[in-house]
Amino acid sequence: ADEFAIALIDYSIEKIVDQSQTLLSTFKKSFTIEDQSIRITASIGISLNSGSQQDVEKLLQHAQIALYQAKEKGRCQYQFYSPDINAQLQERLTLENDLHQALANHEITIYYQPLIDLKTQKIVALEALVRWQHPTRGLLSPTKFIPIAEASGLILSIGEWILRTACAQNHAWQTAGLPPIRMSVNLSGRQFDHPNLVQTVSQILMETGLAPTYLELEVTESFLMEDVERSIDLLTQLKATGIMIALDDFGTGYSSLSYLKQFPVNMLKIDRSFIHDVASNPNSAAVTDAIIALAKSLNLGITAEGIEAQEQVDYLQLRGCHEGQGFYFSRPLPVDQITQLLIDNAA
Repeated sequence: ADEFAIALIDYSIEKIVDQSQTLLSTFKKSFTIEDQSIRITASIGISLNSGSQQDVEKLLQHAQIALYQAKEKGRCQYQFYSPDINAQLQERLTLENDLHQALANHEITIYYQPLIDLKTQKIVALEALVRWQHPTRGLLSPTKFIPIAEASGLILSIGEWILRTACAQNHAWQTAGLPPIRMSVNLSGRQFDHPNLVQTVSQILMETGLAPTYLELEVTESFLMEDVERSIDLLTQLKATGIMIALDDFGTGYSSLSYLKQFPVNMLKIDRSFIHDVASNPNSAAVTDAIIALAKSLNLGITAEGIEAQEQVDYLQLRGCHEGQGFYFSRPLPVDQITQLLIDNAA
């Protein structure tokens, strides 16, 4: 079992929060067992006896509900129980139950969004974005179910399916005579933590026949910074397979520049929150300019996310940003529509 209960007597809310934060901080550190460095994460659900003499079973049930909510918020989180989260939990459990069957029922699909060379205006890459065609709820975006997949562990099988399907599709386009482009696939924190990640990526490339140079994996600052030494080692191993690495949502996390120069990445993706008003907000412009200058000094490629207007394109072109992505160019499209777009792009 991986769940444990702790009973505290006469503790204030402040002390409970302090104890929870201490426990979570402790679990963020790696453990060494038989010369193997192992890293695990913890989540904490908290229920309080308000003096109404609740029985132990009810307190444990409430703590379990709060635990599910903590897991859905992300890794290393704590959550107090409240009646409001009961309905949210029921919704979550229903979706999680449906998600267990989604892959087998062919309900998971991939939409592809182009990345455009800002000089040539040609498609140079596609980002694979997962969608769930739910039988009763319709097309669900990843924000609706990926946190559930992360918390339940289903993200490992879903993530592997996405990677394999996207690589196979890219190889199929090349075989059909379309110009070769990069396929960019997002890695979740749980996938990044898996000990067989490098072997899985290598195996999928071999099975699909896609040359490694046409695969790009996107990682985020948040989980790289949890264990910097391990992240550098794992990224180095991934780069050694011949694939490319992109640092996604750059500028929103807490990366240290001293660590950034050690991360073996090829590309920085500027978060959409800076691009949204880059042409009108001096602060967004300053951050964007700084990221572009930083990327150039490190010989990294630069992609701007969330482009929605021509003035954003003009601004980024003048600053020497390499690639752009966003609704201005194209929304994420299903495979048949993106195939036609690639054919038109090659003309």
